[in-house]
Amino acid sequence: MERPSAPLGYYWGDDAYSVSRGPDALATRLAGGGPPLDRVRLTGNSTTADEIAEKVATATMFGGGTLVVVAEPAPLVATKPLAARLAETLSAVAEGNGLAFLDLVDGTARRPASLETLRKVVAAAGGEIREFKAPTRDGMARWISDRAAEREIRISAPAAALLAERIGAFVRERDVDRRRQGEMAVAELEKLALYRLDAQIGPEDVKALVADAVPGSTWAFLDAVGMRRVAEAAELADRLDDLPAPVLVVHLHRRLRELIQIADLLAVGTPAAALIRTLGLNPYRAEMLANQARMWTQPELDAALAGLLELDATLKGRDGGSDLRRRSAVSLWIAELVRRPGGL
Repeated sequence: MERPSAPLGYYWGDDAYSVSRGPDALATRLAGGGPPLDRVRLTGNSTTADEIAEKVATATMFGGGTLVVVAEPAPLVATKPLAARLAETLSAVAEGNGLAFLDLVDGTARRPASLETLRKVVAAAGGEIREFKAPTRDGMARWISDRAAEREIRISAPAAALLAERIGAFVRERDVDRRRQGEMAVAELEKLALYRLDAQIGPEDVKALVADAVPGSTWAFLDAVGMRRVAEAAELADRLDDLPAPVLVVHLHRRLRELIQIADLLAVGTPAAALIRTLGLNPYRAEMLANQARMWTQPELDAALAGLLELDATLKGRDGGSDLRRRSAVSLWIAELVRRPGGL
């Protein structure tokens, strides 16, 4: 792979911690053995290509140069004229200076074409391009151990795994926002280091100091309802307090209708594999929903759907939007209509 030669960088991905530190290597390369570069941070919605050009076009006669770091550059390339002006700025960077873009993305969203174009322009100009993906469920513990080693912090493998679990890295659902998990992990790691100083951090330290911050997940909640895991569903419902009540009801209605439809097909002998073709589902989702449908009888699904209509009416009534009323109504629906007969 050809090494970058221009004083440019484009750092993107859904790992906020790593994206923000992406320009470090560029700053070191530009400084050489001389003084470190001064960093100027700008954001795309509060600057212009002309302002960026003013800061990077003049070489520094004494001391280190300047590295301009522009976070969230989308507004700078929102139109073709703006994108063209920014592209001109790339060639205006004076010797000793640098220009870097930070593009923090939602791992589930499609990126705007204008940002893809900007990335390619930076690459064509000889800039450094790096993508940083948020650590996966299985990789976060290793990621934490690596960040600890960088800071000369000693942490045991079980403690790193528990810390990963506490910040929510072990949640499998794809709708969980993992962008800030790395930042959270490092902040907790540094807090633990102050607590233990020169000693090794163990699981007991993580249990004592790190609160459980498992993120809310709509998919996890719906799956818990589908599998009739009452305690888990109730806990996850509380974590979805930022999801508007009408939206929560819509999600539940959709899932129950899916389960009713699949239960009808299974009742007439439709093979589980045929659900993929009949309902247009991918194999994993078809198997998951079929397993959930088998947890219910048809009358139970009908009762849950009818109860959902009553829940919707309750939440739309007077004071229906209060946190206490919402939690009570949802918890009651789960307890009465999701709980299996004789179940806990």
